[in-house]
Amino acid sequence: MGRKFPHIQPMRSVEDIIALLGGPDRAATRLGIGTEALRKWRQARAIPAKHWPTVLAETGLALDDLPRAPKPRTETTVTDSAIPDGATALLVLADGTVLWGRGFGAHGTTVAEICFNTGMTGYQEVLTDPSYAGQTICFTFPHIGNVGANPEDIEATTPAARGLIVKQDVTEPSNFRATRHLDDWLKSHGVPGIGGVDTRALTARIRDGGAPNGVLSFPADGAFDIPALLAQARSWPGLEGMDLAKEVTTRQSYQWDETTWTLGAGYGKQASPKFKVVAVDYGAKRNILRCLAAAGCAVTVVPATASAEDILRHEPDGVFLSNGPGDPAATGTYAVAAIQGVLAKQVPVFGICLGHQLLALALGAKTYKLDRGHRGANQPVKDLRTGKVEITSQNHGFAVDEKTLPDGVEVTHISLFDGSNEGIASTRLPAFSVQYHPEASPGPTDSHYLFKRFTDLIETRKPA
Repeated sequence: MGRKFPHIQPMRSVEDIIALLGGPDRAATRLGIGTEALRKWRQARAIPAKHWPTVLAETGLALDDLPRAPKPRTETTVTDSAIPDGATALLVLADGTVLWGRGFGAHGTTVAEICFNTGMTGYQEVLTDPSYAGQTICFTFPHIGNVGANPEDIEATTPAARGLIVKQDVTEPSNFRATRHLDDWLKSHGVPGIGGVDTRALTARIRDGGAPNGVLSFPADGAFDIPALLAQARSWPGLEGMDLAKEVTTRQSYQWDETTWTLGAGYGKQASPKFKVVAVDYGAKRNILRCLAAAGCAVTVVPATASAEDILRHEPDGVFLSNGPGDPAATGTYAVAAIQGVLAKQVPVFGICLGHQLLALALGAKTYKLDRGHRGANQPVKDLRTGKVEITSQNHGFAVDEKTLPDGVEVTHISLFDGSNEGIASTRLPAFSVQYHPEASPGPTDSHYLFKRFTDLIETRKPA
């Protein structure tokens, strides 16, 4: 319990509370958050509900003293059935907000968590990333679709995202690698989109209030039953507690030898591997498998539900835990025992994204859902071992709770946005993981060293 302030008048601003806690640095320390989180509090002029108990404990204030986020403005009420001129699609959020726009892609209605992605390029990779299962993506970059679509820039055979929200209408592609229009590509995969939406306002809403559930509807007949769509948005259970890895994982084991892409040559092939690696597919991106192959690995991919015995019968030199969607605690009900079985045999383990969270659970830590998640290609992460800052690509809505890490597990990387955990390593077992995506190359290749770190770890464990 923190120090009490019985004679302080009720506080009505974030600035007052930060001052009461001793200024930004002291407040961040006392509350166990990053100074970037405090900046967001100031910007929103409100304190997120999940921090209320700590703030109250540290200040002695009453709940009514804390500043709250204003109620979101509703663009259209659910009782207003008038369709704006030119509108052919809408987005209905669970709080009753209705956003009208112009539909593209496939006709249909889909319910999902609404998240935002800040990447300026790579929308096709984003849409096919299995980690986006159960989500509709609001792209903050306005010009989505300008480079068209092609068969190489995909992370899975079919898109995992349930829909997309953009500012500008999709135009004709202008790129020498394009083989089809994005609209045509979306139609072929049954993915609806909505354009003409104020994506900056929607992103600010998500930033300040968290990722809402919502329904994107682009009906072929142009008929909208808004109350029914609102009821659908409100009844959807959300991602917390949801195991989506089983929906996106491979159904059977297979071999992978394709390496990374180069201009003019396309993808290569690993013909002389040095290491045998089993990759557990919780929703693996293809480029992660390519990076493993390029690092000298013969990769065997197994389903998410593979047991320790299933994994170890391949006699791997190392085991990779892939990215994936959903709540790690839900996937962990079957994955944790398998990972612990591998760790017990002292086989080197490397995890990315969901694989990072599952490794943490297997080592005894806990995870939690972030208010808004990290999604984009411009996320700064600090490597605590070297002091270097990497610009990373990220896509996750859950995080490892550092306070629950047991003895023998150290923090290796942290987010410079909000101070959340971005990497761990065991000091007793040959295992490490990162929350971000080192294979994604958001411009630079800052994080590719992690694949070599994995093969170096394997090399030190292999018998002479």
